[in-house]
Parts: sequence; structure tokens; C-alpha cells
Amino acid sequence: MPNAENWQGDVLRDLKGGAQPPAQGQAGPQQQPAAGPAGQAPAPGAAPQGPGQAPRPAAGPGGHAPAQAPAYGYPQQGPGLGAAAPAPAGGRGGLPPQAQPYPQAQQQPQPPQPRGAYAPAAGQGQRARTPDSKPAVDRQLSGAGRKPRHGEPFTARALRAVRRTVSSSAAREVAEATRAAELLQQPVTTGRQIAVTSIRGGAGKSTVAALLGTTYAHYRQDPVLFVEADPALGSLPIRLGAESLRWTTGDVADIVEPQMSLLDITGYLVQLRDNAWLLPGSQGQIGAMLDTPSYERAMVALRRYFGVTVVDCETLPAEVARVALSASQARVLATPATLDGVSSTYAVLQWMQGLPPHMLASTCVVITEQAPHCGVDLADAVRTLEAAGPSVHVLPYDRHLADGGHIRTELLAHSTRQTAARLAADVFQLSQKRH
Repeated sequence: MPNAENWQGDVLRDLKGGAQPPAQGQAGPQQQPAAGPAGQAPAPGAAPQGPGQAPRPAAGPGGHAPAQAPAYGYPQQGPGLGAAAPAPAGGRGGLPPQAQPYPQAQQQPQPPQPRGAYAPAAGQGQRARTPDSKPAVDRQLSGAGRKPRHGEPFTARALRAVRRTVSSSAAREVAEATRAAELLQQPVTTGRQIAVTSIRGGAGKSTVAALLGTTYAHYRQDPVLFVEADPALGSLPIRLGAESLRWTTGDVADIVEPQMSLLDITGYLVQLRDNAWLLPGSQGQIGAMLDTPSYERAMVALRRYFGVTVVDCETLPAEVARVALSASQARVLATPATLDGVSSTYAVLQWMQGLPPHMLASTCVVITEQAPHCGVDLADAVRTLEAAGPSVHVLPYDRHLADGGHIRTELLAHSTRQTAARLAADVFQLSQKRH
């Protein structure tokens, strides 16, 4: 019959293989350990063997204990990763409870985390895994693109250079560029968010967002952030020349914390030229989603680190795009220079007239020419759209932009650079106004 005073020991012995119960009158857990061989006392510091513990194997040659079977089903550790020196008894597998390794960590070591990486609080599981870096353009397609072309033919560039030497147009261009630079370099007290969207795909919104952010990064001293809120295989990373992508907008929404510094934040971003940074929406995978709460958390957390943030949104009427438009200080609607593009954008402007007045007052429309000869009368399209309330700019056809690759500012046509500077200054002024 089991000993009533030592029933815990009986249960442990039964679980370990039905060991024989102790003899009648044997001491319980408080009994002193028996002397070793030849009546010697146990070695100093040796842990006593309780009634529910299996005896430890004797030390082998040289004083080292022989290998034991791993406890709790954990794999046997070799001399490499995860090997540890013997520790006092009481933990799992000879280690104290707080130092127990996970089996996965022994077999697949986690990659190093960047500075400020998110570590969940106790009870939330293991550390967030760093996503693998993936190229922005598949390596099999990296050689498919042609050599970048200049935005305008050589004859047009030569003719313009001759005109500037014999007329006063150069002085006017310098004065206009100076005024645009003064507007773009105005200080801000809080970060400005500018959302770029369209009513349909192929309208050139990623191109417009890239031109806007590149212009701000060139003229301003504070850091500029590009945010891709279009996870459906957006082209913004390609237009900005990003080579690889890792952290996305959805990932950063769960990582950024208020106590982080700008140096911590930039560890999760793609660095670009002129103190600019990119936060992509996906890694070029179909099915990546960005919900509204994640977008809001990311934008609220990142706003205080950057002077200007340009958001490349989904096409309307997606939910994230509508949230981005309402939360930004200025909005840009891109439309192709086609009849259906201008008509759809005009319908959106009429819908915005039913919203609070500041929404339409801080909106700008960009008509993008994607062919040398567009199918609409641009002057008439500008008058029609301006009648609905917003300011309207026309981005002229540019061979370099039409190629669809990395935008190199030195290859842009002169008219494209002028339009980009005027557009950036106009949008920045709209973001500064209190409507």
C-alpha cells in the first residue's frame, strides 16, 4: 500500500516506470542522502536525490558525466549550437528553467534583428521573425529592360539650348525655379502627408508620387518618406530604383513604438537618394493585403519622423485609399489624358463636393500624357476640371517616364522637371493651408 505521507513520491515513481516503493520506515523527502561507496559522504555541492528523482549516472573517466537522453523530448545537443555547461538540477534537461532553449532555435537560428526590432511582451510568443529580403525586380527579368532613354530627343535639347542663348527665357526660368525652391523649403511644425491616388489603374499615380517625393527630397533638408499603400503589385519601388524589399507597411505597423529614434525606424526602410526612404506595400507577391487599422497605426507612428510623407494609395474607391485621402493634408488625383480618364476624374470631383469643403480645397489634379499625341483637348479638359474646384497640372509626355523603369532625374525632359517643381510647390502649399 502506498505511503500516505509520501504519496507524491509514489506517483512520481509510478510515472517513471513502476519503481518499487520504499521500505517500511524509510525516511521521506527530508531524509539525508546515504553515504557513498566505502562509507564516504557525497561530494560537496552534489544535489541530494529525492524520492521522485532518478539516480544520476556516475562520472566517467576524467570526471565528466556520460551523455544522457534528452529530457522532455528535446533533441540531444551536440558540441555546436545550443551546447551548454552542466547546471544545477531542477531545470529541464539539466538547465535552469529560465535558460531552456526552444527546439526550433537549436535547429534553425534566427537571423539577426535590426536595431530596434520588435520584441513582444511576455506571453506573446517568440520574437518576430525578420522577413527575407527579396529583389524588387525578378532576377530573370533584370536584363529585359532597355538602356534608359533621355526624356526628349537630342534635337529638342539642342534647339532649347540655342534659344536660351539668344533670348531672355533663361532669366525667367531661373526666377521661376527660385520661387518654387522658396516654397518647397518652407519649414513645417508637423509632418505633412500627401496622398496620391486615381480612379483606375494605369493613370500614372506611382509616377506622380515618385516625382513629388523626389522633388521634396531634393529641395528639403528634413527626411522624406515614400509609403506604398497599394499592395497589389505596386510599381513605386521600381520607379524609385529600389533594389530589394524586406519590411512592408503591414509589418512596420506592428513594430514601430513611440520610444524609437529615427535611426531605429530607418532600419526597417529602404534607403534612397537625397535623404529619402521607402516603405513598400508588398514584396511583389499577389495576395498581400493592407487593412485600414494597420495603415493608420503605421502613419500615426511614422508621421513625427519625416517632414513630408508621400503616400501612393490604392485606386478609388478602396477603403485604404479613402482613409488616406481623409487623413492627409493634401491630395493628388492622377488621370490619364484620355476621354474616359478625364470623365471618371470629373465624376470623382463632383462626389467630393458633397464632402467637407477642405477636402476639395486641398486637392490637385494631374493629367498625365502617356503618348506623344493624346486623344483629348488638354486645354478644354483643364478648364472642365478646374470648374469643379481643384487646381490642375498637365504632366507632358516624356520618353523616359514612358519606359516605366527607374526614374532618373538627369534624364527627364526639361518640361517634365519644370512641371514636377511647380506641382510639388503647389501641393506643398495646399498642405500648409488651414482650410
